[in-house]
Amino acid sequence: MAFDNALEAITTDNDVRWAFGTGFHDPLAGIDTAVPAGIESADLATYCLMLGDDALVMSHRLQEWCANAPELEEEVALANIALDLLGQARLLLTRSGRAEGAGRSEDDLAFFRDEAQFRNVRLVEAPNGDFAFSIARLLMFATWRLALLDHLASSRDPVLAAIAAKGVKEVAYHREHAALWTVRLGDGTDLSHRRMQEAMEAVWPLTGELFRTHEIERRMADAGVGVDPAAVRAEFDDVLDRVLAAATLRRPDPSDAEPSERSGRHGVHSEAMSGLLTQLQSVARAHPGGTW
Repeated sequence: MAFDNALEAITTDNDVRWAFGTGFHDPLAGIDTAVPAGIESADLATYCLMLGDDALVMSHRLQEWCANAPELEEEVALANIALDLLGQARLLLTRSGRAEGAGRSEDDLAFFRDEAQFRNVRLVEAPNGDFAFSIARLLMFATWRLALLDHLASSRDPVLAAIAAKGVKEVAYHREHAALWTVRLGDGTDLSHRRMQEAMEAVWPLTGELFRTHEIERRMADAGVGVDPAAVRAEFDDVLDRVLAAATLRRPDPSDAEPSERSGRHGVHSEAMSGLLTQLQSVARAHPGGTW
């Protein structure tokens, strides 16, 4: 099935993975991307940048599992999840650039910003660690993001709402996939149980930031455009508790996830971010404007 533009792809029920290799250069080509009346364009641009950066960096980390996953089927699964998130990143970064009005494209935002200009949460930039760590991170990220996207599907910005509605279908699978692996490892052998428990405890300190509301997120929520991440904490906890119970895993100590005052949303990143961006941006910076 082919689509004339990205909006058809993100609003039509289909199983086509349209985000990569589809041939259209602008993922929002032909779409009315004017900022609706009453919405602050600068805030919308920054908000979409936050969501887009989360997806872009998480996609990159998942892509690093290619040729490294424990089985071939899992390499395919993680690659598809990474492509889903890359598609979300393309749309969100393009939406950000259009709202900003400075002429920056998705490529400009992905490949030609410096570390301090990225607004992703630090959960997504941490090194992959072992397979259990990456599964624990994916579970927590997907659970949190699915809750956000579900609320964003009714955003006052129709472009953001359409992106979120498509993303809900994708991230629901991401969460299910991570949950199944969590149960498989947690309720498996003594060794797999121990390593999955250790992974949960290693990832948990990175989750506090997910629910600390940035001023942009608060303003966008008040305007009916975005979501206050603190509002989805109960949903996150409920899903996580059910998965951990099925996996016979202990919930990490809540005090270990206390958020810091400043975070990735403010451009304050971990040491891992520099190396990640070096890899992510190397080709684009070596051959600016290159096409193939």
